[in-house]
Amino acid sequence: MADANIQGAGKLPVITKRVQNLGDMGIWQRSRAYHDLIGYINGTSSAIQGIKTTDEMFESEMIKNLLRLFDFLEKLVEQHPPLEQPQRFGNKAYRDWAQEMREQLPELLEQLLPAAKKRYQSELEQYLMEAFGNATRIDYGTGHELSFLFFLCSLFKAEILQEQDIVSAALRLFNRYLEFVRQLQRTYNMEPAGSQGVWSLDDFQFVPFIWGSAQLAVKSPFDPSKFVDEQIINDFKDQFMFISCIDYICKVKTGHFGEHSNQLWSITDVPSWVKINAGLVKMYQKEILSKFPVIQHVYFGELMAFEAVSPGTTLSNARLGHVAPPPSKRICIGTSNLVPPVPVSVAQPPPVESLSSDLNVGDSSSESSDSSVVLRPSTSSVSLVAAAEGSGDKPSIPAEGEATKKEAAE
Repeated sequence: MADANIQGAGKLPVITKRVQNLGDMGIWQRSRAYHDLIGYINGTSSAIQGIKTTDEMFESEMIKNLLRLFDFLEKLVEQHPPLEQPQRFGNKAYRDWAQEMREQLPELLEQLLPAAKKRYQSELEQYLMEAFGNATRIDYGTGHELSFLFFLCSLFKAEILQEQDIVSAALRLFNRYLEFVRQLQRTYNMEPAGSQGVWSLDDFQFVPFIWGSAQLAVKSPFDPSKFVDEQIINDFKDQFMFISCIDYICKVKTGHFGEHSNQLWSITDVPSWVKINAGLVKMYQKEILSKFPVIQHVYFGELMAFEAVSPGTTLSNARLGHVAPPPSKRICIGTSNLVPPVPVSVAQPPPVESLSSDLNVGDSSSESSDSSVVLRPSTSSVSLVAAAEGSGDKPSIPAEGEATKKEAAE
């Protein structure tokens, strides 16, 4: 698909990539899209805490229809099995799947969208098509995951999904997406896009760790120090998004967990899931949303707008560690760009002067206390360590055969 699509007769914004150089990164961090995204992520975290993925929850007809869309995409995978080829990575059958997906998706979305929402179809298509990987490189990474987050956030901004859908959008729809892209990765041997090896959180995903830690922020059946234990993984991989990610990593990687997933290993020393969530949000802002190689590929339009927010406002926070507030108190994004002006919800943008290239850019902690965990960059590229109160030391990687690491301090 072309980089730009004009909607209607030139009345609506162009759907295009807007970050062309490093100077545009500051504009991105002051944009409505950036603040709506953080508001959506944190609002969802607040809503899903204490809720298992397997719990019964409200599923609207729109959520059910979107879930069925993935059933169709799975059938396309069956129709395009991997080819016999010498390359270890990047099975070329993925390109055939991707081409048919792009051909079929517009009609599928048109069937799903209410008549009053057809004007948003092109933008929604663009975000969804970009969410499954790159057909040229046959790879997948956090930039593609970000595109799906844009898709979800746009559904709420356009009021195609309603506030009562916020839990099932994460624990049903996003989780279904997560399962499907894992299927793509395994079937077509997709390479990680921009993977930085042991120093990245995960080769493919990031947001399920944020939302997964939020699920565990209330009534967690185990401490953070236990999430790499085999019994914990077996018992809870279906109930918590965080553990499903750990289970997947253990299936696709070999060796000691601390050697192939050092950043996740370091998190086991953080004493609470609330602090882990706070640190992961900061890490996501710093290591994904602040990286030009990722954001240069992001599309913007009317729903996820590149226009600047008003000066003097701040990002929303996730308030974790207690029962989620009722829906009327959980509004996480505004729709002021789409309808006549209404009071914007808690997702307030930050002062322009507060945005810089340091760690505090767009800082959005789950706690306002200075004692909240911070994931700080070290001198080695994007290496980050979880630092609990009074300790910023990075846990050492045990040598082969060495005993399991000590329990995290309470």
